[in-house]
Amino acid sequence: MTCSSTRTIVIPRETKFLYFNKIYGHSQFHVKPNYWKPKCLSKDSNPLISSSSDSERMAAVEPLTSGASGRINALFSLRALRSLLLLLNAVVLFLLLPFRGQRRASAICSGEKVGKDEKQDCRRKGSSFSSAVMRVPAAMVLRRSAAVILDQEAAARRSLAIQRVVEDDDNDTVREFSLFTSARGETLFTQSWTPVSVVVRGVVVLLHGLNEHSGRYSDFAKQLNANGFKVYGMDWIGHGGSDGLHAYVHSLDHAVTDMKIFLEKVLAENPGLPCFCFGHSTGGAIVLKAVLDPKIEAQVSGIILTSPAVGVQPSHPIFVVLAPVVSFLLPRYQVSITNKKNMPVCRDPEALVAKYSDPLVYTGPLRVRTGYEILRTTSYLQQNMNRLRVPLLVLHGTDDTVTDPQASQKLYEAAASTDKTIKLFEGLLHDLLFELERETIMDDIIQWLNCRV
Repeated sequence: MTCSSTRTIVIPRETKFLYFNKIYGHSQFHVKPNYWKPKCLSKDSNPLISSSSDSERMAAVEPLTSGASGRINALFSLRALRSLLLLLNAVVLFLLLPFRGQRRASAICSGEKVGKDEKQDCRRKGSSFSSAVMRVPAAMVLRRSAAVILDQEAAARRSLAIQRVVEDDDNDTVREFSLFTSARGETLFTQSWTPVSVVVRGVVVLLHGLNEHSGRYSDFAKQLNANGFKVYGMDWIGHGGSDGLHAYVHSLDHAVTDMKIFLEKVLAENPGLPCFCFGHSTGGAIVLKAVLDPKIEAQVSGIILTSPAVGVQPSHPIFVVLAPVVSFLLPRYQVSITNKKNMPVCRDPEALVAKYSDPLVYTGPLRVRTGYEILRTTSYLQQNMNRLRVPLLVLHGTDDTVTDPQASQKLYEAAASTDKTIKLFEGLLHDLLFELERETIMDDIIQWLNCRV
């Protein structure tokens, strides 16, 4: 790699991709191949590069995002399918190992040709072999170990989420956390923001998007507090401080059920106050499916959706058939190529760094089951948009590459709500509340809420 007098870095054709994991904790960066010739970057010109020594080893850097749409397309590609078939073959062979152990155990006492030590062990126990030999498959031990590790990892996330709530000493807001147990026996982390000196006029229940957590919306919650709205946030299963494998969703219906239970709890604590639901991306899909229940519809005064996940499609129709089979056989399998789609989620470099250096934000590859659940839920919503009757506010950036802004337009047109509004922001990306124009977007949401209290 050479740098010419024109300040252009030329990367030889034989250069391979290199990955750097040390710059921003959980963030990852990659060097682009030789067909792209970027100008020399400096610390001042690119806020994502932290030091001159690192910048000399990288031609260009881009944050790897955790968007849902492009990941799902990659997840069900032909390349991914071949990888899954190879893995499936390995799983079948692995499952046959316990039977091999059983055969060997019977051979010891039947006189087949085995090792001397095993024969002597069998003789010591007596020719009658009166006591049965129990052999536990190694897979069972591995499962128990994995469960312990999973619990420890979830406990570490919960501890960090609690610490952030406790350390928030804002004088205008009281921030608290609570835990509740789902119908499946899993512990879910929730938190609330209550204004100190402002009369509460309404309640907002907040659902975050895929791979993130409710704590990321603390600034937005405090803006709502300043305008008389108490805010509740729930980390849905597998996210933030809640139980489960990080960012793994066995069923989005579980998240929908958990939201309904949490909503009943919020309404019981705030009788007589109008309740609104806010959902971002996949959180918006959860909110939509919940309010299609007539009981929830009657309890909610309106919903606000930013970049809702109502328009995610696979790259080929055949994968609609294959997806449920693969997700059933290998639900937790991670497809690494789904983590290589460089889709920025906002145009604020500082917001990007803050997101992808947050330990509570998942930045790894999408798991097969999670991708299928998003696909299944969006398909259901597209077929039931005309059943939506609650007051509706939809906000979407026209340059969003994670969820489809055209699908939001279709949602707005198909909804049976008599009170519905859509705002499309030209040139904005997926994470609207972390864009450079975030204050304008928050003001639009607050104004919409004020008109309905």
